[in-house]
Amino acid sequence: MENKKPLRSQNWFGKTGKDGFIYRAWMKNQGIPPDMFDGRPVIGICNTWSELTPCNAHFRDLAESVKKGVLEAGGFPVEFPVMSLGETLIKPTAMLYRNLASMDVEESIRANPVDGVVLLCGCDKTTPSLVMGACSVDLPTLVISGGPMLKGHWKGKNIGTSDVWRFAEAYKLGEISQKEFVEAEACMARTQGHCAVMGTASTMATMVEALGLSLPNNAAIPAADVRRKVISQMSGRRIVEMVKEDLTLSKILTREAFENAIMVNAAIGGSTNFVIHLLAIAGRIGVDLNIMDFDKYSQNVPLLANIQPSGEHFMEDLYYSGGLPAVIKELAGIIHNGAITVNGKSIGDNSLEAEVYDRNIVATLENPFKPESGIAVVKGNLAPNGAVLKPSAATPALMVHRGKAVVFETIEDYHARIDDPALEVDENSVMVLKNVGPKGYPGMAEVGNMGIPKKLLEKGVHDMVRISDGRMSGTGFGTVVLHVSPEAADGGTLALVQNGDWISLDVHQRTLNLEVSEEELSERRKNWKPLDLAINRGYVNLYIKHVEQAHLGADMDFLKGKSGSEVTRDSH
Repeated sequence: MENKKPLRSQNWFGKTGKDGFIYRAWMKNQGIPPDMFDGRPVIGICNTWSELTPCNAHFRDLAESVKKGVLEAGGFPVEFPVMSLGETLIKPTAMLYRNLASMDVEESIRANPVDGVVLLCGCDKTTPSLVMGACSVDLPTLVISGGPMLKGHWKGKNIGTSDVWRFAEAYKLGEISQKEFVEAEACMARTQGHCAVMGTASTMATMVEALGLSLPNNAAIPAADVRRKVISQMSGRRIVEMVKEDLTLSKILTREAFENAIMVNAAIGGSTNFVIHLLAIAGRIGVDLNIMDFDKYSQNVPLLANIQPSGEHFMEDLYYSGGLPAVIKELAGIIHNGAITVNGKSIGDNSLEAEVYDRNIVATLENPFKPESGIAVVKGNLAPNGAVLKPSAATPALMVHRGKAVVFETIEDYHARIDDPALEVDENSVMVLKNVGPKGYPGMAEVGNMGIPKKLLEKGVHDMVRISDGRMSGTGFGTVVLHVSPEAADGGTLALVQNGDWISLDVHQRTLNLEVSEEELSERRKNWKPLDLAINRGYVNLYIKHVEQAHLGADMDFLKGKSGSEVTRDSH
């Protein structure tokens, strides 16, 4: 149903006199006909294209497809760039700049004459940053993901990003040469697109589809598949109608939508990074979501998608097997089927006719690939505000474990000592990495899945309990406890752990405890001093002062909530 609400863009292009002249005249120097300013919905295409963000390097083509769709539907497309975060290149970590990029998006949308927005995002942090920024303005918004690259082939085997960790271990043991390592690079990243497995990029694409922010099948269409262009063009058509209907983000991002996303994430074995990004999005749109909700709503959802790193296959296989709608249909008995999506239909209606073409890829609730999936949230004196673990990527025998701590104070300390033959560590040890959280790194880097010491790899050990206040790549795996809150740099208990302390983990009971008395911890706290990062200027200084802890989404405290799209002052 068409909404009669006046178009926001007419506050610019519909003006008479000097202001209207200036707004229209300088746009016309691009060859735009005058009738484009006569009350057509103006659609902003927010593009994270960059040659420094390889996952998004094909977005110029996708933007052209979106423009076609917008024009076909009677809209006026305008493409604009925002800060692009290339996960594979940015130092010290792309996560440090997620909030900065979200501010760029928010202010770019609010400050300009757009009535609706299409977000082009793919690489890990580009999706949450764009959605976070758009939530703060709350216009009609539709997301298009860049799509996964096709699976790689090397020496007769299918490979993807999760194999990077396996290759690294094999290289450390001398099982593959540097020449083979380089050869595998080209074999793995052989097409455009983001990681071919269920890493964070694919998890984010799945998240936006499960939230209802994209058209059905957005998550899994490979970047190299022409159908990625088709869905972009169809999205361009649809966003124009969304503006006419005034179907804003806040009407789609209900509490039920967030619960759906958590359940779908469990079924597909999504990244632990999902937690920190969904919490931040909820904080921007004003939905009350907390870390325990991730445990609650995923606890009884088994693994249905047989995709690496929790399974065996790749994102393109999921698409050929029916895509995300096929997985959602399997969850019809437990999700909120009535939650509205960007196409105006409910998530249940969008998956009603979905079919599963390969039961080796998409299982049923009655006969899943793994009984435990989703996100487990553990708490105890070592993580009073919670820490997260991904059961589907962990070793079952280590889900209940007690061991002595082997402590690394910083990531530099870890790199310096991990392969030292004199390091006192065995397969029962618990590796602890401090000062890699939001404030401590700063930026909360993906270093939580610490590599196994070489001397243990040589004994055939490939997993150990690892604990940190950092994150890990969604392509990673292992019994890794992450996002410990409060972090070490903020004075959390993690900062007080010493070599030889006993640590007990019980994922089934959701507990994580440091077996040290409160009296002893009190004494240690008297001698504790935070790291001096020697950062006193610019964005990073702002970030350290205002970033919230992981259990709150690591957003900036001053960015919570919506501020709307109103701009009341003219600039001339």
